[in-house]
Amino acid sequence: MNDKSGLFRDLQELMTSQKLAVLSTEEQGQPYSNLIAFVSSEDLTFILFATTRSTRKYTNLRNEPRVSILIDNRRNEVIDFSEARAVTVLGKALELEGRERGQYENLYLSGHPHLLDFVSSPTCALFRVAVERYILVSRFQEVKEFYPSRP
Repeated sequence: MNDKSGLFRDLQELMTSQKLAVLSTEEQGQPYSNLIAFVSSEDLTFILFATTRSTRKYTNLRNEPRVSILIDNRRNEVIDFSEARAVTVLGKALELEGRERGQYENLYLSGHPHLLDFVSSPTCALFRVAVERYILVSRFQEVKEFYPSRP
């Protein structure tokens, strides 16, 4: 096993074990963060999340599609200092529309079936983040990077 395949598996495990993440957008030169329910693709090339079009995050995404997403497995216990992992995901968000939205909606709902009514609402937007890079931090000091588009 090479390190890249181990890193890929570690990222997959973290991405599939967590349901919520912190999305950071930009608003007038300032970072703006929100909690989101997300699903990632099996190959780690994209992340899906939904939001209402009336939200500040939606406006921010329309003005600046570059995002940062933080996903972690902390439990708020002392053991987190040695075992917690956090990944920062950098990418660009695009609102899915029409047929393309339909293709991805089922994947999103497979991770969050309880959000069916929310996602089905005409006021709900579904976003696909094209991931450019993952930065995984373990034990507060071990840093590894993964680029899903590189062989």
